[in-house]
Amino acid sequence: MIKGKVAAITGASSGIGYATALALSKAGAKIAAGARRMDRLESLQSEIVKAGGEILIHKLDVTKKAECDTFVDAAVKKWGALDILVNNAGLMPLSFFKNLKIDEWDRMIDVNIKGLLYCTAAVITHMLAKKSGHIVNISSVAGRVVFPAGSVYCATKHAVAALSEGLRQEFSARSNIRVTCIEPGVVATELTNTITEKALEKFVESVKQMEALQAEDIANAILFAVESPAHMNVNEILIRPTTQER
Repeated sequence: MIKGKVAAITGASSGIGYATALALSKAGAKIAAGARRMDRLESLQSEIVKAGGEILIHKLDVTKKAECDTFVDAAVKKWGALDILVNNAGLMPLSFFKNLKIDEWDRMIDVNIKGLLYCTAAVITHMLAKKSGHIVNISSVAGRVVFPAGSVYCATKHAVAALSEGLRQEFSARSNIRVTCIEPGVVATELTNTITEKALEKFVESVKQMEALQAEDIANAILFAVESPAHMNVNEILIRPTTQER
């Protein structure tokens, strides 16, 4: 049970992060929600408070380590603990490597890898001090399957999978800190909005036509992992739409 536990969620202004905040709050967790878009966070706050939940919202750019530290410190100051971290913030500006969209590569690496590292670094001392905690990292099916135009994105998500396993080996048995890597397939979120590659317009349209997973489906998978009994460490959940082949 997670009733009364404190959960920090990055990228909480929309999609999987927003849905996860709602799901964990409904299950009784206190929510620290971080994102860049404060107006969206204010909507989330209103929804959770109206339902009787507790929430702290905080402006957060995960590419800035100081902001990650401040976000976590604010949650610990308010509630005295931090039990769950959901590293959800991520970008997917797919492009063919030959087009050398280096600014997009840098941004993906900064958000998808460095952001995860910074937020995990911010929480780990708190979790180690009390020898308990749960880190949930949002990877992707792209962390297993590589595809054209996805070279850099897939590399970042393979990194998330590797980091998750490394964290599990270092912290789970020794410090009772569980680690879960969630690997969604196509989900109906804003993720494809960051794709600027003209040649991928048909791909984006085909994705939008697919009967995709909903953000709530992924939130429910996260809820399953964090509510599992203490002796059970759900290491990976790969979840695709039924109609997605790869």
